[in-house]
Amino acid sequence: MRLYRKQKIGSVIQEQLAEMFTRDFDFEGTLVTIMDVEVSEDLLHALVKLGIIPYENGPEVFKDISGRRREIQHKLLKKMNIRPMPQVEFVIEEENKAT
Repeated sequence: MRLYRKQKIGSVIQEQLAEMFTRDFDFEGTLVTIMDVEVSEDLLHALVKLGIIPYENGPEVFKDISGRRREIQHKLLKKMNIRPMPQVEFVIEEENKAT
């Protein structure tokens, strides 16, 4: 496997998801950003870390995104056209506790 393939795939997934969230989702007063995408060594899984502001809306927005995971997965497959396409899982990035 090429040295930077994992990072490149993660970067492209992040870019495509950001575009998709802007275009296809309406979060009504909530800002959702893709903080990071970690792709597994075997390229079969991608962990997408979401930043949600305000943090209090996180569970509701996360439920909406998770409920549409199959749709998101399908759109990514059509856009990226790679094999294997990593299965996308979402997690909420914890708010920064450092002050």
